[in-house]
Amino acid sequence: MQKQIILIGYRATGKTSVGKCLAAALGIPFFDMDRELEKRCGQSIAELVASQGWPYFRALEKELLVEIIGKNDQVVSTGGGAILHQDIWQQLKESSFVVWLTADHETIYRRLMGDSQTSSQRPALTEGNAYSEIVSVLQEREPLYRTGAHFTVDTGVRGIDEVVEAVLAEVRPSA
Repeated sequence: MQKQIILIGYRATGKTSVGKCLAAALGIPFFDMDRELEKRCGQSIAELVASQGWPYFRALEKELLVEIIGKNDQVVSTGGGAILHQDIWQQLKESSFVVWLTADHETIYRRLMGDSQTSSQRPALTEGNAYSEIVSVLQEREPLYRTGAHFTVDTGVRGIDEVVEAVLAEVRPSA
């Protein structure tokens, strides 16, 4: 392994679950950006956004992204909005292998509604209901995810092990 692997995608597309398994398969560290920001701030993402607002959170997120530019031998799970930092994204893409994890709207909605951590870790991005938020935010972000990634895997139709195998097939040199 040389470059780090950065996992991007909307909420509940499997970045953390896939990231942990992928890192274990490669024998390298796993780095979860949201957990790191929570640790540094001493608050959950929801608490941080509630007390300081989205612009403050995005500034912290960008600082952390800058820190990982050029790092090697780790798997990074980004927050769903990390792709919004377009002013530094090309540097990240050049120094890392970026994987976009996707899923259809219904799968994302079902996963979010079934996760007891959703309310504490995933503050609302819009004023709409959860499903309409997924649709509108993905409409904005999908072009950024598409151009910001080297490789795309649909986690809505593949299990975690299948997703990990697909990524490994891309990052491991063929024998």
